[in-house]
Amino acid sequence: MIKKQFLKSKAVCKATFTLPKEAAPEAANVVLVGEFNDWNTVEGIEMTKLKNGSFKAVVELESGKDYEFRYLIDGAQWENDWEADNYVTTPFGVDNSVVSALN
Repeated sequence: MIKKQFLKSKAVCKATFTLPKEAAPEAANVVLVGEFNDWNTVEGIEMTKLKNGSFKAVVELESGKDYEFRYLIDGAQWENDWEADNYVTTPFGVDNSVVSALN
């Protein structure tokens, strides 16, 4: 799930990414990886595990663009956002989630 807030003071979309517990019930660590960090799994955006078992991260995205992304669970399993704005098929035979930062 992605909640978006567009800032009036600058061209930024504050996006809150949430991976529900059902998507990764046994996960110890989830990292957000995508075009906004050049798909760098080593420097992925660490998601905070909440008391309810879901994982959450807030990212400031430049407004006016779409960004492909995925969640990396425990460094081994990829997961898409179940409520992404869109999905794009990759040359690797999987789909990437898309978040739209268009206001």
